[in-house]
Amino acid sequence: MTTSSRRTVRIAMNGVTGRMGYRQHLVRSLLALREQGGLDLGDGTTLWPEPVLVGRRDHALKAMADRHGLTEWSTDLDAVLADPGVDIYFDAQVTSAREEALGKAIAAGKHIYTEKPTATGLAGALDLARRARAAGVKHGVVQDKLFLPGLLKLKRLVDGGFFGRILSVRGEFGYWVFEGDWQGAQRPSWNYRREDGGGIVVDMFPHWEYVLHELFGRVTAVTAQTATHIPQRWDEQGKPYAATADDAAYGIFQLEGGAIAQINSSWAVRVHRDELVEFQVDGTEGSAVAGLRTCRVQHRGSTPKPVWNPDLPATEPFRAQWQEVPDNDTFDNGFKAQWELFLRHVVLDEPYHWDLFAGARGVQLAELGLRSCAEGRRLDVPEIAL
Repeated sequence: MTTSSRRTVRIAMNGVTGRMGYRQHLVRSLLALREQGGLDLGDGTTLWPEPVLVGRRDHALKAMADRHGLTEWSTDLDAVLADPGVDIYFDAQVTSAREEALGKAIAAGKHIYTEKPTATGLAGALDLARRARAAGVKHGVVQDKLFLPGLLKLKRLVDGGFFGRILSVRGEFGYWVFEGDWQGAQRPSWNYRREDGGGIVVDMFPHWEYVLHELFGRVTAVTAQTATHIPQRWDEQGKPYAATADDAAYGIFQLEGGAIAQINSSWAVRVHRDELVEFQVDGTEGSAVAGLRTCRVQHRGSTPKPVWNPDLPATEPFRAQWQEVPDNDTFDNGFKAQWELFLRHVVLDEPYHWDLFAGARGVQLAELGLRSCAEGRRLDVPEIAL
């Protein structure tokens, strides 16, 4: 008869008063794990995550802790990192504050799990990765879109050879973020100030790097055009400010193996598609359109034969000619699923490759995307020397 035991892992969570840190990482990941009784490690041990909330506003942290029955919070990051009982440091702060905090956590010997981008530039991102490796700590970077049901189905198609030779990937991401004057903005104001680490390239190109890299092949070249379509916005206090960061980016990515990816990202676009992000993949044997949750396909054998004739109305129901890909599985929250893998990596040393070096590739692509726009040319993306 096996006797079960519980092992507690204490996790310093910095930046959980922000929308993403709170909703996805605290509530829908770690607190959800606690609600299900902890993480079953499969050997009779249950891992129990114990969050230690870290931030700048004591009253906000206390209110959050009280709301969820948590007992530990602090505005003193250095003191939390000096606590030998803290096992993992997680960072969901604004980008401009992340690099310094991660460096402190590595020096304190904590395992690292962090949102992206991991630093404001490639040099800093690589320095963090190499310091973590030298310190012998485990390190991971959130790459949540890989765990979305739609992209998991898309990966299933890729792995099964459905597409034949992949020719192209076309992505559309974005929605209208209100300016903040007559309706409140859905995103924080720092996102639109470059001096605070804002901008859609810095925010989204790291996502596109790992999606393209994991599903279709390494990005070998980038051509990008950015824009600040909305030059003035209103902050959380209702005060107008100049938007100094890009709110839209139009990128073309050459992939290893020859496929071309084109991805538009915008916070100044109104949605006329089924989901906020969609990827269309076209191959010699078939095509697919994947969103956050759904994925539809059209095989070569069932592809219609449209004829261009602008003088007649279209009579074919093009969308109806695609087939829904079945779930064939149960999909959990993507952030939670990756947290579970990272915790197993820390405790059981199970393989895990979404690390700070993978995060550095995303920083590199964002950096080169901005440079491509500034210089008006295509730039090669060199492989990172680990």
